[in-house]
Amino acid sequence: MTTELLLDHLTRQLRMPTLAKQYRSLAREAEEHNLRYEDYLLALLEAEAQSREENQRQRRLKQARFPVHKTLDTYDFSLMPSLNRNHFLTLAKGEFVRKKENVIFLGNSGTGKTHLAIGLGIEMIQNGFKTKFITASELVEELLTAYEEQKLSVLEKRWLKFDVVIVDELGYVPFSKTGAELLFQFFSSRYERASLILTTNLEFNEWTNLFGDEKMTAALLDRLTHRCHIHLLNGESYRFRQSMKRQEDER
Repeated sequence: MTTELLLDHLTRQLRMPTLAKQYRSLAREAEEHNLRYEDYLLALLEAEAQSREENQRQRRLKQARFPVHKTLDTYDFSLMPSLNRNHFLTLAKGEFVRKKENVIFLGNSGTGKTHLAIGLGIEMIQNGFKTKFITASELVEELLTAYEEQKLSVLEKRWLKFDVVIVDELGYVPFSKTGAELLFQFFSSRYERASLILTTNLEFNEWTNLFGDEKMTAALLDRLTHRCHIHLLNGESYRFRQSMKRQEDER
């Protein structure tokens, strides 16, 4: 068996596909530049490591199940003066996830809350954190199903594997009493254990209407906002203003 056949066999056995693809071209390059064996080996291993890191990032992106791909750099902060762009650049580094802190986006419909939540979620994936996106109504439906099947503890453990959970559109759809209680338990289970990113169109004093119980709502807000970055998105619809700006630019 030739050296190349042995190398092909061993790279498959060791599951190093990038190394298998590149060892020939890198060998020629090393020979041309008179590189040391160690430098050639380093170049091979770096290529394999970069490929694996990118593959993991793509898997995390797929696992997150974002409905659309939105990034922070495509959000026009000039249309929302109440937001501090530099603060988002700081959040994007992921320190709030390491500290098990939360982020809440609160504002009217169309102000870009989901855009910012997804953009921040994508940044967390780039930083190596497991992230998951779900709407509040979908989450409650999943919790109710698990409750009926007596699998809540299994579901809780599965969700706690994610460093960041993005719960979108809290307050857009009312919940049943059981649904509200299960959502309260879900949020409470992540308190100081993992991060949440929430988007809501309800001010905090309106959350009682959603959860139905004043004491439970107060306890929930106490947990959610204890270690939290709260962003108020005030003013006109971001989508409407962005559309008008685009039309002006076209004219």
